[in-house]
Amino acid sequence: MPELPEVETTRCGIEQTAVGYPLVDMPVRERRLRWPIPQALPDCIIGHTLSACERRGKYLLMRFDPVGTVIVHLGMSGSIRSCDPHTMWQTHDHLQWVFEGGRCLRYHDPRRFGAVLWHPATAGPVLAHPRLATLGVEPLGDAFTVDHLLAGVKGKSLSIKQALLAGHIVVGVGNIYASESLYRAKIHPELAAGHLSRAQAKRLVPAIVETLGDALSSGGSTLRDYVNATGEPGAYFTLYASVYDKQGEPCKRCGTGIKRIVQGQRATYFCPRCQRLKRTKTA
Repeated sequence: MPELPEVETTRCGIEQTAVGYPLVDMPVRERRLRWPIPQALPDCIIGHTLSACERRGKYLLMRFDPVGTVIVHLGMSGSIRSCDPHTMWQTHDHLQWVFEGGRCLRYHDPRRFGAVLWHPATAGPVLAHPRLATLGVEPLGDAFTVDHLLAGVKGKSLSIKQALLAGHIVVGVGNIYASESLYRAKIHPELAAGHLSRAQAKRLVPAIVETLGDALSSGGSTLRDYVNATGEPGAYFTLYASVYDKQGEPCKRCGTGIKRIVQGQRATYFCPRCQRLKRTKTA
């Protein structure tokens, strides 16, 4: 699934390609996604300029001021890439946005778990949209602090790994990045979230920030289906991963074999020696 680094990389590509240009056409080839693409969407935005492309969690916010915002989620395997508007459509291409000067963005989603939603300006601030209103804080923003993390996990019995993935405390810490962050912070992924100590939180917050920062710098993870806005695969970050998909390989710190377990139907990788499960008192 494209996570924060992949989505942010896509956002930058959209910004470079289309921001500041009027939309002149929006052909929709396949409306069936997680929710059907609104029939009226093209008429709502054609003729208006893409004024900004922002990100909230894993959602892309394509602002067509003053009429409203297109909310895009890439689902499990979606991507948005720049192409010539006359390029032959591929299987699983759903729609494209064609901007003045032949600039074109095409949405591709083999599994159809993504979404292209419309939030008109008359409905109020886009961040109040039901899909955005309950999201946690951005991990690369000032609001993601040790105190915020500890307040979010207080009293929670689910594992710290699952608490990070849920997105209600902090957004964008996907499966790969959660395993890597917990390894950097020397925290066992099965630790009950409510048992996270202040000392552990002081390690985990910067570990998350650094892990996501490294992923952003490298263009994303090695997700098989992911490509950025220029069509290039984000196949770089996990080349340097310490534990993810490294079952049986020696830990870079202690040499112990990396272990794989399943949590919430997702694979988790960790070092059983560096990340020993210790129940500690909460702050």
